[in-house]
Amino acid sequence: MALGSNLAGDHASPEDLLEAALSFFSEAGLPILRRSCWWRSSPWPDPSANEYRNGVAIVEATITPQETIRRLLEIEARFGRARGVRNADRTLDLDLIDHGGSLMQSPGLTLPHPRAHERLFVMGPLAEIAPDWRHPVLGLTASELAGRATAGRDARPAR
Repeated sequence: MALGSNLAGDHASPEDLLEAALSFFSEAGLPILRRSCWWRSSPWPDPSANEYRNGVAIVEATITPQETIRRLLEIEARFGRARGVRNADRTLDLDLIDHGGSLMQSPGLTLPHPRAHERLFVMGPLAEIAPDWRHPVLGLTASELAGRATAGRDARPAR
């Protein structure tokens, strides 16, 4: 799953908000197996917005993809995520990238995530923790996709 933020909400920074969000994953029945460092990237489409922080976590999900996304949306809401304008600033964005190689297209969920493979701020962190993960449709690894990403080309570890 991918995590992102460019608004701190009630926290000192977007990184602090993301760390706090991760602490709720186990409570939601999604224990974290591995996670990346935080990456930074420029805002898009409004370059005057706050810079983004992104990362990826691999979780143990023994529930359906639909239940997984429902729980992720609950975590987003807990951290003040307001949906409305596409690509607007956000406190927390949680995207389900893959769910055990499942292929799905429904009104509330498409798997694999339809644009994750294009985004360096997703594929870079994923390649950091699971370089050999293969896209269920494209068959390319996270490392290969990171090298081909066309969106967020300025993404880099925030260390």
